[in-house]
Amino acid sequence: MEKSIKSTSINYGVLLGVFLVLVTVTAYALKIELLVNFWLTLLILPLIITAFGILSTAKARSILKGFISFKQSFSSYFITVAIGIIISTIVSVILFNFIDPDAAIQIKSIVIEKSTALMERFGAPESEINKAIAEMESQDTFALGTQLRSLAQSLLFFTVIGLLVALIMKKKDPNEA
Repeated sequence: MEKSIKSTSINYGVLLGVFLVLVTVTAYALKIELLVNFWLTLLILPLIITAFGILSTAKARSILKGFISFKQSFSSYFITVAIGIIISTIVSVILFNFIDPDAAIQIKSIVIEKSTALMERFGAPESEINKAIAEMESQDTFALGTQLRSLAQSLLFFTVIGLLVALIMKKKDPNEA
């Protein structure tokens, strides 16, 4: 991959990371419940992360004068998304393990409360609710191992999206053999 494409992808990744950190810190400072909000964490943020990857890929394609291979397209997308998510994960680990571990406990409590209410709404048996609560209570959501596992899952999810983006964005130069 050409240096300018790689540096552009890295720049977009850093911008994405800063954006994700700002969202996390703002939610932490204003209303910690936002960090477990369904619409924010499962819909809006994945769309924004994907948008950054697409923007990076589009910029790479324009640098290459409109022609980009599948590999270049995917690499541009993946570098951007990976850097952004890694920066966000590092900040979350620092924030909730070293700066304010009590916030991690508060978030876990909110998750348990919301999960219990959801299970009750769907008519889950009390034994299943108690079992789920016990499992959630035993997990350390912001432990390094848990965060690394979550990072790997996120990267896998965004890799699939990146493959689709690369497939759509690739464009072969008709002048090349």
